[in-house]
Amino acid sequence: MDSALTLIGLPVALGIIMLGLGLGLTMADFRRVAQHPRAAVIALVCQVLVLPALCFCLVLAFDLAPELAVGMMLLAASPGGTTANLYSHLFGGHVALNITLTAINSVLAVFTLPILVNLSAAYFLPDGRSIGLQFDKVLQVFAIVLVPVAIGMLIRARVPHVAERLHRPVRILSVVVLVAVIVGAVLGEREHIADYFVSVGLAVLAFNLLSLAIGYGVPRLAGVDRSAATAAGFEIGIHNSTLAITIALSPALLNSTQMAIPGAVYGIVMFFTAAAFGYLVTRVGARSAATLTPGRPLP
Repeated sequence: MDSALTLIGLPVALGIIMLGLGLGLTMADFRRVAQHPRAAVIALVCQVLVLPALCFCLVLAFDLAPELAVGMMLLAASPGGTTANLYSHLFGGHVALNITLTAINSVLAVFTLPILVNLSAAYFLPDGRSIGLQFDKVLQVFAIVLVPVAIGMLIRARVPHVAERLHRPVRILSVVVLVAVIVGAVLGEREHIADYFVSVGLAVLAFNLLSLAIGYGVPRLAGVDRSAATAAGFEIGIHNSTLAITIALSPALLNSTQMAIPGAVYGIVMFFTAAAFGYLVTRVGARSAATLTPGRPLP
């Protein structure tokens, strides 16, 4: 974990990831939330308050090892991933709402993530255990995460054609650097990966399924339309596991391979659960439409 690859590669990868996010954001993304205030507020409350509480209960129920427990809480504190936008588009969600929620969640996470991770570390890790992400390093997190986003947004606002040209190469570069770092870290822990997957897999699956259900179910119970609820379901159910992994592995932050395991397992599981969730929501919507259509037989 002290190699040049992790010492230099991970901070660079995280900065590039956040720069890429900024290149795709405008102030209009934040203003768009006014079009769906109820859905947005409910989704944000679920993301910031409900999911961390749910994750904490799951961690206790599954009696996870301390480092894995902190990794789970890190995952819960991470904002929605950009993959949610793709799934929302494929399964009839309100993609504009997804973009807005991703933008707001990403900024909120800069403040909420360090707080939640430190509280989790104080609870789960042994007394006196020092981890990289302490409150005295919050400014360092801000610099690594928020500054690249601001730079990306500034480029997008001032020279949009440059932002369009940079967006794809920056995303590709961030993936290449991050994959190289993660592969190096995983190879160093290859003898334990299977054990980690077994020990945290069920907890990750439960968290993912409950996140999708809460993200969709709570807005629907509050009267939000199906399209916006679908968007909220994907936004809350698909966390930015890449960000969680990077923060866990970075020597400047948490510097722990074990804390990255929940994010890595989640990053695999979520593709299948999200597809199943989208199919289920689409089927339910189709059945409801058929029921309400005059002249159509009841299913």
